[in-house]
Amino acid sequence: MELGTLRPLLANLALPPASLLLLALLGLLLALRKKKSGLAVASSSLLLLAVLSCHGTAVWLARTVLPQFAPMPVAGLKTQQVQAIIVLGGGVLPQAPEYGSSQPAAHTAARLRYGVWLARQSGLPLGFTGGVGWAANAAQTDSEAEVATRVAREDYGVALRWSEAQSRDTSGNARLLAPLLQRDGVQRIALVTDAWHMPRAVAAFERAGLTVIPAPMGQVLPVQRELLSWVPSAHGLLASQQVLREWLALVAGRFIAV
Repeated sequence: MELGTLRPLLANLALPPASLLLLALLGLLLALRKKKSGLAVASSSLLLLAVLSCHGTAVWLARTVLPQFAPMPVAGLKTQQVQAIIVLGGGVLPQAPEYGSSQPAAHTAARLRYGVWLARQSGLPLGFTGGVGWAANAAQTDSEAEVATRVAREDYGVALRWSEAQSRDTSGNARLLAPLLQRDGVQRIALVTDAWHMPRAVAAFERAGLTVIPAPMGQVLPVQRELLSWVPSAHGLLASQQVLREWLALVAGRFIAV
């Protein structure tokens, strides 16, 4: 088994809800011997889980624990001498019976749409990087890049100039795509990915020797009335989990490439 295949499992165990549910279970077991201490641990874990399930918490975390990147105005692509738009994959739906073929997952679809829009507005060439991620199940046979190439052509009428389909994580995205770009004389790129993923992505592509101009999208922003933002929800928990995953990856990235 490759070490990379353990990363999604270890990350999910370290993140809510799994980590906090395990801590609550530990508290209940502890309560068998030390009732007050055990119940305090269990209740604190469940309370923290409820807080992290609020979208308002996710917004606060995104603004607090992650570096911030401003949106990229189209005019800035020219003033900063960007040579290419590069989109990072964010997953694939390996089975989409309504289409009869694999489709981009939500993050991939949103990133690709924004990358296509930037390319059309600026006239710059478009590239995409993404293979089969470590967390992909056995049903996924098409890489993210293969799916993105097809969708870009069929849905947007756009041909990708570069398509990298072997990488399995963000570090691989940068390491494998950089030589393709540099071979064509491309050094300065506008990098498209979700805002919460941008800090790690920028670091990876800069390590690969490219000059990176961030073009973030998918910012974690308020989407409901203020009161509803502080009601626990699955949407809020997912947003908090994404932010915390990136924070954890940034910390781990000081020691290993992720």
